[in-house]
This record gives sequence, structure tokens and C-alpha cells, in this order.
Amino acid sequence: MYNPGERAANPPKAGKSLGGQTRHWGETMTRGLDPNLVTTAFELPGYRIVRNMGVVRGVVVRSRSLFGTMGGALQTLVGGNISLFTELCEKTRQDAYDLMLEHAAERGANAVVGMRYDANEVMNGVTEVLAYGSAVQVEREP
Repeated sequence: MYNPGERAANPPKAGKSLGGQTRHWGETMTRGLDPNLVTTAFELPGYRIVRNMGVVRGVVVRSRSLFGTMGGALQTLVGGNISLFTELCEKTRQDAYDLMLEHAAERGANAVVGMRYDANEVMNGVTEVLAYGSAVQVEREP
């Protein structure tokens, strides 16, 4: 059963097993759900939606560590990309995305359409990232 708190507390590490598949940074395969079948559009060219499984989501709430905050503050003095915060944001989005795919796979979907991200500050230094979309079953068009 999908439990967002359990996965958010212990997200998979890059190169570790996720649902029987190996995950590398930026590449996810959850229980047969192909990341190529996840789109921000509401249709997949070459596929026909045969069943809507409902809205799925992945929620991750993160805070910056004291050391990360200090390192990020030092990087702001130099200017440019603040890589410590960029890496934290990217990892948080990837974890929310993985949770969403897990939720979709548990519903029996093989694709997600209308995928979006949202972020909210829960409190000072604590941010929620939400990945959501419509879980669907698709078939290749003849």
C-alpha cells in the first residue's frame, strides 16, 4: 500500500533498487511504469488512453541542514548558481516524482498524463514538493 510518509522518510538512493529495478539519477522505473510514458501533456502520441485511474501524487517535505544553510549562504556571497540548494531541490523533486510513479503503479497505471510539480513553504526553511498527475492505462494505437 502506498505510504508517502514511509518513502519520504527513507527515499531510495541513486543506483539502489526501486521496485525490483535499478534506479540511476534522473532515471526511474517503478514496477514497469516507463518514465517515457509520463508527460505534462494530456495525451501521449501513438497511444490511446483506455482507463483513467485517478489523481496520483508524491509529496516530500524537506528542510535544509545547518551546514547546508551556511554553505548556501557562503555561495550567495560569490553569486551565481547556489549548487547546494540546486542539488537539494533536484533531489527533492526526483523523490516526489518517484513517489508519484509508485502511487500510479499501485493503482495499476502504466502512464501518467498532466504531470505537474508544486512547491510550498510549510514554515521557514521547510518546503513541501508535490508531484502529481492523472494515472492512466494506455495502449499503443494500431
